Amino acid sequence: MQQSKLWTKDFVLFLCANFFIALTFYLLMTTLAVYAIDEFDASQSEAGLAASIYVIGALVARLFAGKYVEVFGRKKSLYFSLFLSFIAVIAYFPINSLLVLFIVRFIHGISFGISSTAIATTVMDSVPSRRRGEGTSYFSLSSAAATAVGPFLGLYITQHFDFSVIFMICTALSIFSIVVILFTKVREADLTVEERQALKGGLKLGDFIEKAALPISLMMVIIGMGYSGIVSFINTYAIEINLTKAASIFFIVYAIMLFISRPITGKMLDAKGDSIVIYPAIICFSFSLILMGIAKSSFTLLAAAVFLALGFGTLMSCMQAIAIKVSPRKNVGLATSTYFICMDGGMGLGPFLIGLIIPLTTFRGMYILCAAVILCMIVVYYLIHGRKSSKPQLDL
Repeated sequence: MQQSKLWTKDFVLFLCANFFIALTFYLLMTTLAVYAIDEFDASQSEAGLAASIYVIGALVARLFAGKYVEVFGRKKSLYFSLFLSFIAVIAYFPINSLLVLFIVRFIHGISFGISSTAIATTVMDSVPSRRRGEGTSYFSLSSAAATAVGPFLGLYITQHFDFSVIFMICTALSIFSIVVILFTKVREADLTVEERQALKGGLKLGDFIEKAALPISLMMVIIGMGYSGIVSFINTYAIEINLTKAASIFFIVYAIMLFISRPITGKMLDAKGDSIVIYPAIICFSFSLILMGIAKSSFTLLAAAVFLALGFGTLMSCMQAIAIKVSPRKNVGLATSTYFICMDGGMGLGPFLIGLIIPLTTFRGMYILCAAVILCMIVVYYLIHGRKSSKPQLDL
């Protein structure tokens, strides 16, 4: 029987390592477009690709990581990906062309896809089943903190220092993540000989996707698109409505509210079941988008950040917990990979599709439209999961 203890030394260290990895991601994601324009005279589309090709690399890696993290071993996969990330960060310094930047970003994205899947798989498999919602909430807070610190730090550095300072900080973060992992015990999958041989078999759909986790994960494609509408366009929108000061602290307010709400919602998921958390979260996310669409004051815009944390922030962690809970124990890695493939896919595809909508609807109309689509997720959730009995899960 699993121990019910959550706050172990390994759990805390994994949180720290995940924060360092995520901080590197957000720090570079928010500055590489400007770097590409300033250093290589890139066009807006090329600059966007310099930032987003990282996500493409991560998605490619996640397709295979769900299976092969278990085949090669979580510990080996984690060490390999963190070392690859360190090499990629070092490679930013001598870059002398846009093409080389694309290649380095893609490789760096691959390392992120493997390392984030390996860490999440290890943590989710180690967290007691009856505290999985709570554990997922705390674990995802390490990424949430990076979403606030990364963009803020990136903006400050680009205004006061050279881009090489960003690469130096990312190098240090990469080293920190490796050192932290050295002091953890990476729990390997408890697989039978037959299960391990099956994983080594030929490639098929089941090698990339966990079918049981797919329905709930597909919801995150749409939810991720809605979130990307805020992340990708908030700065441009804020300039249009003269709320740039409020926009500069939007994600700080978002992160603070996440730290307050995540532990509560995670415990509620474990104690009361899934639906009592998911339905209000969908409504809060939709309301956040409505507030974005009608914002004319700093108070309204920052209120949208609060409800975004209660909505998308809750969904991001709790839906992951559900995806893992409905999947076989031996496929925790595959379920984790499936979830992130869908969420990252939505966040990657969202800016392009939403960008096509904005000329037709304006920013305000786009956010109201997104709010309506997100609200429809209540019906989708009910049909694929909510109508089933969602009792708290006991330790196995």
